[in-house]
Amino acid sequence: MSTILHITASIRDGESVSRSLSSKLVDGLREKSGADVITRDLSKNDLPYMDADRFAANLAPYAERDDDQHELAKIADTLIDELKQADTIVIGTPIYNFTMPSTLKAWADLVARAGTTFKYTETGPQGLMTGKKAYIAIASGGTPVGSEIDFLTPWLKFFLGFLGITDVELVAADGIMGEGGEEKIAEAHEQVERMAA
Repeated sequence: MSTILHITASIRDGESVSRSLSSKLVDGLREKSGADVITRDLSKNDLPYMDADRFAANLAPYAERDDDQHELAKIADTLIDELKQADTIVIGTPIYNFTMPSTLKAWADLVARAGTTFKYTETGPQGLMTGKKAYIAIASGGTPVGSEIDFLTPWLKFFLGFLGITDVELVAADGIMGEGGEEKIAEAHEQVERMAA
């Protein structure tokens, strides 16, 4: 049985375009494959930001952690396990102030663990989360996706590649607060339907 990890980052609920796009994609992929779905809603603000103690705990080998380190590393262990289980990752995210929501960056900081999701080699870092497919559904009020002021898309694609996830497809509803916004949303939904098919 395959597994889809659905990550959403919008602080909006029912009115979120990125959430709607990613949910539609997940539903289509699940209907086609019968996959299990793990949902990680980052808008719950339940992920901690990285600090020195948590960083040290995350790097400590499991068997060598003390009780405090086990507690500090628990959430990262959970997030990494979700990522490992998934064959497909669907990320629904808005662009906030030209980049990602801080909660998505917190997720990335927690799952990037040397020796577990990537490793250092003589020729540089090597991702260990290979063989997975990722989809990114982005919504933006004004920032054009792929433009010089879009700091989310290139970073997120690079980060996924850093972990070994290089098969990445993108759907974007951008500039939706301007003229023709509804049409852009509709076009993105049509693209999602083609992706899911």
